[in-house]
Order: sequence, then C-alpha cells, then structure tokens
Amino acid sequence: MAKAPVLTPQSEDFPRWYQDLINKAELADNGPVRGTMVIRPYGYGLWERMQQEMDARIKDAGAQNAYFPLFIPQSYLTREAEHVEGFAPELAVVTHGGGKELEEPIVVRPTSETIINDYFSKWVQSYRDLPLLINQWANVVRWEMRPRVFLRTTEFLWQEGHTAHATYEDARDYAAHIHKNVYADFMTNVLGIDVVLGRKTPRERFAGAINTLTLEAMMGDGKALQMGTSHELGTNFSKAFNTTYLSKEGKQELAWQTSWGSSTRMVGGLIMSHGDDNGLRVPPRLAAVQVVVMAIKGDEAVAKVREIGDRLKAAGLRVQVDDRTDTPFGRRAVDWELKGVPVRIEVGPRDLEAGTAMLARRIPGGKEPVRIEALAELLPKVLEEGQAQLLKESRDRRESRTTDVATIEEAAEAAVAGGWARIPWSTLGQDGEDQLAEQAVTVRCLVTEDGSVPEADDAPGTVAIVARAY
Repeated sequence: MAKAPVLTPQSEDFPRWYQDLINKAELADNGPVRGTMVIRPYGYGLWERMQQEMDARIKDAGAQNAYFPLFIPQSYLTREAEHVEGFAPELAVVTHGGGKELEEPIVVRPTSETIINDYFSKWVQSYRDLPLLINQWANVVRWEMRPRVFLRTTEFLWQEGHTAHATYEDARDYAAHIHKNVYADFMTNVLGIDVVLGRKTPRERFAGAINTLTLEAMMGDGKALQMGTSHELGTNFSKAFNTTYLSKEGKQELAWQTSWGSSTRMVGGLIMSHGDDNGLRVPPRLAAVQVVVMAIKGDEAVAKVREIGDRLKAAGLRVQVDDRTDTPFGRRAVDWELKGVPVRIEVGPRDLEAGTAMLARRIPGGKEPVRIEALAELLPKVLEEGQAQLLKESRDRRESRTTDVATIEEAAEAAVAGGWARIPWSTLGQDGEDQLAEQAVTVRCLVTEDGSVPEADDAPGTVAIVARAY
C-alpha cells in the first residue's frame, strides 16, 4: 500500500498544500480571534531575517526608525476624505475603555499616515527640517473578511515608511528609490523572487495617494501577489494636517509626502513561490538556518557533528546542529526538508570511517558524499548556487506563463487559466478593467513595453499586467 504524502500535492489542491505546509513546517497557527495568527518560532525566524535585511536597506536610504501609537482618534481619519473612505470597511474601532464609553471612538491602527502627519506638522517648520524620513516596524489591524495565514490576516506585522519633502520631484524620486533600491533589491536578491515593478491604476491606487508603485510576483499556481508598495501622497495629507514649512524664499509651502510598506505577506509569498511537494525551500541568503548538521546515530557521530557545526559557524555560516539521536533519523530529515533548510550535512558511523559526510541539497535536491575537511570551503558555493536556482525558477515561471493578448476576453481567459496576460492599456482602459473585475481578474500594474515603470497612467505604449490575485 502506497504511503500517504506528507503534504497535499500542489497539482491536486494548491490552497490545501499551502495550509498543510504552514502546519507541518511549524510556521504558524490560527489565532483565537478569526483572522488572527500565531507565528511560531521557525516562521518568526524567517520574518526576523526579512526585517534585518530590509531594515539595513531602509537605513541606507536615509530613513530612521520611530514608533507611533497603536490607537488613533477617529477624527484623524476623517480629515482626509479619500483615505477614510478607502479604509472604512476594514476599521476596528474601540468605543469603550476602563469600563466607560469613550468621548471619541479610537481606531486601531490600519496604517499611520494620519497620526504621523499630526506630528510631522509639529516637527516640520522650515525647509531645513526636510526631507524628514521616518520608518516604523509595527502591527496593524484591518478587519479581514476572507483570512488566510500570512496572506490576509486581521492583524499583521509590517514596516511603514513616511516621509516629507520640499518638492514634488524629491518626493517622487524618493518613492521610486524605495520601490527599486529597497524593495526590489531585497525581493530579488534575498528572497529570490522575480518581481515586476509597475504603477497601479487609479482604481487600485492606495487611498489618498496620487500614485502607487507596486511589486507583483507570480506564485506557484500562476496567481499574482502584491509584495510591497510605495506611494506618492502629493500634498493630500499635508493639506489635511497643515504640514507646512517656511521655504528659502520666506513663503509657507505644503510638504510633499510619500508612504511605503511591506508586511508578513512576504512570508506567504516565499512559501508559494519556492515551496514544492516536499515542503518549503528557503533562499540561502534569507535562511536563519542555512545548514543543519545531523548525527545519524552513535556517540562518535554526535561529537563529530558538534565539531563540524563549530567549524562551519566560524566560517560565517548560519548553522544548527541536530544531535537528537533518540529521534529516528528519517523523521528528523523529513522535518528539516519540510522547513526548507538549504543544506543538510548527515554524519553516521560509515561516514566517520570514510572521513566524509553526506551533503543533501534542498535546492535543487540530491545527495553526494563530501570530505569533511572540504565543507567549510565548499558550502558557500553550494548555497549561492541554490540562491540563483530559486530566482531562475521564479523568473522562468513568470515568463513562461505570461501571454500577450489583444482583447479583454483573451486577457480574462489567460488569467482564469492560471497565468498572467499583457494587454495594451489603450485597449483595456478603465471600462475594460471594470469588466475584468466582474470575473475576479484585476490589473496588477501598468508597465512600459520594455518592462519599466511608466511615468503616467496614460503614457504611450503602457501595458497592463492582468491576473487573478491573492
């Protein structure tokens, strides 16, 4: 009788495979309140590594970390009409505290443009105070009707950047810098996920923004996932909160602003981009554990794996030693494969006699014996090969499953079939976008014919990327 697979095969039921993997790889659990999640240590380790890599890039872009309150007076949101209208269905509102009804309801932070602007208006007085570049690592709450762990949860973790500038051009350029040099660089070179950089249509734009830049990735089932966004806010919030500065010429001017964010949704994107029927595959540059050194059995093997672990750590690798010989080796190997650790080094009595260890690669798979003395020099190369392989697979999938089409009907067919479509924006237009939405198909972003970000919605040669999305 055939042994049942550990995970539901992707080809059989992709959503079920996703849930199986989150459970079996011990990444997260559902929280007690609908739409919330408990992130388990291994899953949180992935998020911590994302934070570290992103935080370094954000600081290189000149932003400083700060923290603002979780609770926001409801009146703050009503100051920017488009903003409050866009978020109204998702708000969690506190009406009672300390056993009493509050004089003014309090909104649990859905995003922080309003409360941060309240303080920007105090901190910005002169052109010398600009640009003001702030980032916040925090949790936010958006009431989610169709929750899915990591992808759409009522509470999630993220970073949100907020900046104020003296000119439109400076704000525009900074939003583009974050889009390309922080987000795209991280997602491509660390997560190993191929992303398309584009411009959102007015329909899909962030509430209160004059332009939204997005990064879209194709998941293993052909659907799109928005991995992060960078917004030009113009002077909309500056007008609402009187965020003005005295220019060099002695005139009071409105500040131009940006906001930008990425969240624990990236963990879901990582799973759906790189996971296979055997579990997760973690990009080596991201992995909290790049190498696990496993003792198969025997006291001598235990001593040796500890020695190897110390040697590899000294070589700068992120290593965990698994010397739990009281747990069957096969079960432990399956667990590490589920968790997607890039490399396993397996050591048993026969390996010790031969002076070798078995090197098992999660990416692309396979095993080979390697001299123990050669591991410290060999593994960095093996890890970089795995990193490059994941990015190539991600890019190949997106390119092979994207179709150029000429009609709205063809665009819908391609998306429903599990791929992306490229259609001239002049052919689709807002009316066509509305037609696609009736079939749960959306315009993910606008790009130019050569794949760059258009300067305007109606720029000549603009192409719409159309897909079903998470």
